[in-house]
Amino acid sequence: MKFYSGFSLKNEQHWFKEHINPSHYCVCGFSYGAIKAFKHTKEQLKLGKRVDTLQLFSPAFFQTKEKKFMKLQLLGYKKNRDAYLKEFIKSCFLPHLEKSVEHDKNSVEELKELLSYEWDAEELKNLVKNGVKIEVYLGSEDKIIDVGGAREFFLEVATVTYIKNANHFLLTN
Repeated sequence: MKFYSGFSLKNEQHWFKEHINPSHYCVCGFSYGAIKAFKHTKEQLKLGKRVDTLQLFSPAFFQTKEKKFMKLQLLGYKKNRDAYLKEFIKSCFLPHLEKSVEHDKNSVEELKELLSYEWDAEELKNLVKNGVKIEVYLGSEDKIIDVGGAREFFLEVATVTYIKNANHFLLTN
């Protein structure tokens, strides 16, 4: 199993242990890491390598948001990165209590990619045609992504697990 972390995070896969498929042929990603996991899976298939399952935990899904949203996020990050990240992590845990996370380096370029990324349904369908099972996990109380838009979008190509009362980390308390 290969796991890709969310924006500014590292070693957060323990939050998803009850959902993670431990198979050597599984690729997982959380939030921004879901984009990286998707790209990695496409690259592996191009190289003739085997991937059986792609698991996307609270995938970064902002393509339904207005451009103004992205501009405000980038402005906040550029103005005060530490304050932005603190508020971002706090929002990831809402409506539940914030827990401790490990941080990794991050950049405005990564944030821009995360906010502007557009999932391509045809590319996802191509993965399915090539034998990759796609699993998407969403929390009903996620305050970060457009949960409704993501659910509707991914239902066409994936098994979508919708976790009642769960936040962005898929935690229910």
